[in-house]
Amino acid sequence: MANLKSLAKDTAIYGLSSIIGRFLNYLLVPLYTAKMSAASGDYGIVTNVYAYTALLLAILTYGMETTFFRFANKSEENPHRVYSTTLFTVGMTSLLFVVLVWLNIGWIAPAMGLAYTAHPDYIIVMAAVVALDAFQAIIFAYLRYKKRPIKFASLKLLFIFLNIGLNLLYFVALPALYKSHPGAVSWIYSPSVGVGYVFYLNLMCTLVVMLCMYRELAAASWTWDKSLLRRMFSYSWPILILSVAGVINQSASQIIFPWVYPGDETTTASQLGIYGAAIKIAMIMALITQAFRYAYEPFVFGKSRNKADEAESKLTQAEAMKYFLMFTLVAYLAVLAGMDILKYIIAPDYWVGLRVVPIVMAAEIMMGIYFNLSFWYKLTDKTLWGALFSGVGCLMLILVNVIFVPHYGYMACAWAGVAAYGTAMLLSYFTGQKYYPMPYPLRDMAIYVVVTAILGAGMMLVDTGNTWLNLVWRIFLFLLFVGVIIKREGIIDLILRRKTVH
Repeated sequence: MANLKSLAKDTAIYGLSSIIGRFLNYLLVPLYTAKMSAASGDYGIVTNVYAYTALLLAILTYGMETTFFRFANKSEENPHRVYSTTLFTVGMTSLLFVVLVWLNIGWIAPAMGLAYTAHPDYIIVMAAVVALDAFQAIIFAYLRYKKRPIKFASLKLLFIFLNIGLNLLYFVALPALYKSHPGAVSWIYSPSVGVGYVFYLNLMCTLVVMLCMYRELAAASWTWDKSLLRRMFSYSWPILILSVAGVINQSASQIIFPWVYPGDETTTASQLGIYGAAIKIAMIMALITQAFRYAYEPFVFGKSRNKADEAESKLTQAEAMKYFLMFTLVAYLAVLAGMDILKYIIAPDYWVGLRVVPIVMAAEIMMGIYFNLSFWYKLTDKTLWGALFSGVGCLMLILVNVIFVPHYGYMACAWAGVAAYGTAMLLSYFTGQKYYPMPYPLRDMAIYVVVTAILGAGMMLVDTGNTWLNLVWRIFLFLLFVGVIIKREGIIDLILRRKTVH
């Protein structure tokens, strides 16, 4: 229980920066959707570019975050040498990536489609951003290894606040000033840049965060241990495949969509923008799984150093899985209950895409479960299994998109995620129980899933025609689920016992 308390504490700190940061970042969604109409397709370009950056970030980090944790916690390895070797290697490959993009932009821009032929600068700027993000990912991993969640959270929030402030400046304040006094602001603002400011401001904020990492940069000796790197690569390359497949499962729909949707460039960008805006509401699940991962990964690898604790560690992980599922299901129903309020995050001309939200959230829950299941092959150094599971899921996603997007549009993108994560999740569970059996409380978990499905259907299918009556009905169902958890988990009895002890 003490270990779970420690995990919960770290999750709260890491998660606070992630959740608050993402929540504040949501301020940009109504801003972008208000300034970029669905018909214009500009937000579709933003969605498409960030899908590519997510994929490229996974490629440029090539599993070295997880590999760093694994090797830094090995008793026979020098953690400082592991950090320096990892940082130097990722830094060099990231620099090489930027140079290659810059030299080959002439054919990359037309190949990506949409508006990039006229604006290759979008691609070059975001290539620099993703290269810096890959380099910073190792530094953030180092902060987590050193158990410095406060600085970790501070740097994450610095980026968010700075990004929001600059976006408000360039999309609200400066355009208003330009209309009345164009000469006064023309030296820092031009309407012709338009959506390009999204990418330029991102680069500026990333550079500021890099400057704040000078202590962590100085902590590296910048040595490169070839022998160590070879061992790390043997561990990390399956994780690279795993990570790329995982990101493809999250982002491939936004990448594939422009290639397979049967519409002109503007219509395609418009439909992609609607989907991209709507799924922002569903990203609460991504916040939860990300916060959990930040604390859970070093927690599990740290305990794995002592083989005598393996049985206890398995019990802890099994309980953590149940609590993770409970929490995500509560969040799932909370989002559905508040849909009539949360929809105002995006502009009204994007509301037609809200029907994808429950589907995408279900896929994110499956992804979180899959991540929790993944530790059996990470702890046994059988990461090739993870690459296989994610690869199969990735193939499933691509097939569903290619086959069904031409007929069903972005709804196929949402269901593709369920198919992909569901497949990878089941494969990982059944294989893991053979090689590294875990005592998951499946009965309790199944009950919560079934109850959530019933109550969720009740929220979505019952429509009184009145927004406030709908809200009251959905809140009632949400509280009913919370009551089921309190009753089944004996939370009230536990609180009363603690009060008696104290």
